[in-house]
Amino acid sequence: MKKQIAILGSTGSIGKQTLEVIAEHPDLFEVYAITAHRSADLLIQQAREFKPEVVVIADESLYQKVSDALSDLPVKVWAGADALCQVVEAEPISIVVTAMVGFAGLRPTVSAIKAHKTIALANKETLVVAGGLIEQLVADNHVSILPVDSEHSAIFQCLQGEIHNPIDKLIITASGGPFRTFSYEQMRDVTAAQALKHPNWDMGAKITIDSASMMNKGFEVIEARWLFNMTADQIEVAVHPQSIVHSMVQFGDGAIKAQLGCPDMKVPIAYALSYPDRMPSHINGKLRIEDYANLTFERPDLDRFPNLRLAFEALAQGGDRTCVLNAANEVTNEAFRRGQCKFLQMAEINEKVLDIMPMVAKPSLEDYFAIDAEARIKAKELLLL
Repeated sequence: MKKQIAILGSTGSIGKQTLEVIAEHPDLFEVYAITAHRSADLLIQQAREFKPEVVVIADESLYQKVSDALSDLPVKVWAGADALCQVVEAEPISIVVTAMVGFAGLRPTVSAIKAHKTIALANKETLVVAGGLIEQLVADNHVSILPVDSEHSAIFQCLQGEIHNPIDKLIITASGGPFRTFSYEQMRDVTAAQALKHPNWDMGAKITIDSASMMNKGFEVIEARWLFNMTADQIEVAVHPQSIVHSMVQFGDGAIKAQLGCPDMKVPIAYALSYPDRMPSHINGKLRIEDYANLTFERPDLDRFPNLRLAFEALAQGGDRTCVLNAANEVTNEAFRRGQCKFLQMAEINEKVLDIMPMVAKPSLEDYFAIDAEARIKAKELLLL
C-alpha cells in the first residue's frame, strides 16, 4: 500500500521538495494533508495538483480564499493553529513531514507523536526547544523520528549496522556560509541580501540567515544531541566549504564513517520517506568523486561566529536555555532580514536575552510556550535600545 504523507509546511523549501519526491514516486506515496501559514496561492496550487484529503491554512483570515478556490474538489479545508494539530492525528497518515519553520512546529509535532505517527523531522526547532520532552514522548509512544536535515540524515546513515559499537564523537559539517572568509570587522556591515546568497544550498530565508551566522549549525548540534543520545562534548563541527561530506561518525576504534553526496535536499528527504529502503534517484547528476579532488576541513571560529558558541553553551547548561536561545534568535533573525539590526547584533542580543532570562531547570510543555513568549519580548525590547 502507498504511504500516506502529511506535510506540515508544504509551501516552504523542504515542503516543496518533499512534494517533488512524492511526484517522482506515485507508486509509493500519496499526499494525505498539506499545510501552510499564509502562502495561500501556492497551497491552492499544490492542492489542485496533489488532491490531498485535507488542506490546512493556519492564518484563519485566508480560510475563505482557500475554501472557495478548492470548492470544486473533494478536499476538506481547515484553518487555524488547532487544525494543524488535529490533521496529523488522522488515522490513514503513516508519516508526518514536519517542515514548518521555527517554534511553531513544536505543538503539531507533539500531536503527531502522541498519535503514533512516524516523524520525518525537518523542523529542528522542535528538538532545539524541547529535546528532553520530545525524547520522552517518542519513547512513551514507541514512534520513530527520521531526520531530514542533510547532516543528521548523514549521521543516521553512518550509524546503520553500528548500534552495538561505541561512538567517540559525531562530526557535523558546515559550509561556513557566505562569510566564511570574512573578518569580524568585515561582517559588521554585511547586508541581508549578502547573507541570503548561500554558496551551496538553496534554502528558505530564515535558515539561510541562520546558516550565515552559524546559528543553524548550533541548532544542528543541539538536535544531534537528542537524536543520537550524545553529550555536548561528543559533538564537533567541521567547516567543509565543498558541502560534499554531509557529516561523519568516529567510532571507538578510531575509524570514521562519512556520508557523501551532492548538496541536494531531495536525497535525505527521499531516504526519510523510504527508510529502510533506498529509492532510485531523480536528482540532476549524481556525485562523481573525481570532480572533488580537494575536500577540505577546518575548525569553526567561535569568535567570528559567536552564535555557534552560544548554542554549545546553552546545550551544556540544559534546562530551558536552548528554548530561550531559539526564541531570541527567531526575533533577531527576522529583524536582520527587515534591516532593523546589524548582522553581528543578532548574536549580541541573543546572548543578552540568555543572561536576562532566569533558568528554568525542568520546563513542562506549557512552560516552553511561556518561556518562548517572554524571551521574544526581551529580544524585541533590546532591539529598540
